[in-house]
Amino acid sequence: MPKSYIKRILDARIYDVATETPLDPMRQLSHRLGNRILLKREDLQPVFSFKIRGAYNKLLQLPAEQRAKGVICASAGNHAQGLALGAQRLGVRATIVMPSTTPAIKVNAVRMRGAEVVLYGDTFDEAAARARELVEERGLVFIHPYDDPDVIAGQGTVAMELLRQHPGNLDAVFIPVGGGGLAAGMAAYIKYVRPEIKVYAVEPEDAACLKLAMDDGNRARRLPQVGLFADGVAVAQIGEETYRVLRETIDGVITVTTDEICAAIKDIFEDTRSIAEPAGAVGLAGLKKYVDESGCENAALATVCSGANTNFDRLRYISERTEIGEKREAVLAVTIPEKAGSYLQFCRDLGDRSITEFNYRFAGGGAGGDAHIFVGIQVTTDSDRQQLVARLREQGYQVEDFTENEMAKLHIRHLVGGRAPDLESEVVYRFEFPERPGALRNFLEQLAGRWNITLFHYRNHGAAYGRVLVGLEVTAAERPALNALLEQLHYPFWDETGNPAYRLFLSRG
Repeated sequence: MPKSYIKRILDARIYDVATETPLDPMRQLSHRLGNRILLKREDLQPVFSFKIRGAYNKLLQLPAEQRAKGVICASAGNHAQGLALGAQRLGVRATIVMPSTTPAIKVNAVRMRGAEVVLYGDTFDEAAARARELVEERGLVFIHPYDDPDVIAGQGTVAMELLRQHPGNLDAVFIPVGGGGLAAGMAAYIKYVRPEIKVYAVEPEDAACLKLAMDDGNRARRLPQVGLFADGVAVAQIGEETYRVLRETIDGVITVTTDEICAAIKDIFEDTRSIAEPAGAVGLAGLKKYVDESGCENAALATVCSGANTNFDRLRYISERTEIGEKREAVLAVTIPEKAGSYLQFCRDLGDRSITEFNYRFAGGGAGGDAHIFVGIQVTTDSDRQQLVARLREQGYQVEDFTENEMAKLHIRHLVGGRAPDLESEVVYRFEFPERPGALRNFLEQLAGRWNITLFHYRNHGAAYGRVLVGLEVTAAERPALNALLEQLHYPFWDETGNPAYRLFLSRG
């Protein structure tokens, strides 16, 4: 299998549009991890992503009569920009179908490169369906973002450059995976030329379609829900051709959390002063996890910064989550006596540790009762966090560790103190809904009317999807009807009524 791609990769003539990107040493991170870390800088491409390679190579391989028909793709980001630039360079008419939720910065970037933009639907699947319709209506040629041999070969040139730039010892390469085009092209080349090098595919935990396929032994199943933080790799099903290549060429799949991706974005910034998009930092997050779990030292490890197309607004959210991803912050709920001097005593019991966040509001009950505080505390490692929790419990404190609690980190920290003591039948749900004009109003219109909204927290994070926490006053008898309505909304949602963060800080108690 890998051998069949070598000639395609060697024959890819992409460098009149794409550039050979540098392989930079990450000196600060290398020192910290005790290994030599190398970063392939695909964020320095003309479209700030590796996608130009595959898109342009596919255009070059098309017969003249197909180019004359014009090309089309469905994409919310990097593939769209790569195809638009490649088509502009070759004088090919390009149509790009993008979800209506696509941030304006990406829409404008595609239009500036001469492509026609069609905004359709809220999701990639809806946009892709519309693109297929336009293929039939206009006779256009569809350019797949990853599941095409010529696209895969174009992406494989990243590995060709990497091995030429670093001909010495290389222990492992870590490659981000969405649909699998980059990973398949790179893995095919690496395993043919340097089979001793380990190749690991890296995915977000909430979009691990390759891991699902590898575990099942086939790619038939799709993920029922896909996390959208790393939107460049948010794919529900691995590609057919990419899976065929990857199952024969990779040495394993590593999954990473949102917090670990945020920490990797910070690492890239500190070593290069550039800001990777979340998908662009996925490979480095997997590399760091590999080092932590394997304990390897003095190894040469490479990864790809695959893109830098992100909204400036998202940096606020990324910075909030970075310290947790770097294992430098513990997020805890601690019960202390509701009396004067308790907070001072708690600080004394912490010793020299820095408090990074503190949230509290009097909740009634008066002196002699309990107070619940939401607190962030500086730690050095996961082990240090666990030791901190154990020591506080030994000192008599009741402690809940919310460091891995998504609801607590997204919403509760902003809502501490908002209790409604007279509510007896409140339920709480967490949603993701498309971030487009009118979406929030539509969301409220769907829910309001039948049930009283008792809690609502929404914050724009600069992403294509909004994150909302909603409380509703619903009797036990009405809950089946509520669940039926929520299913009809077609928004991903989670029932958080039993979440301990809700119980401690927001519920009737």
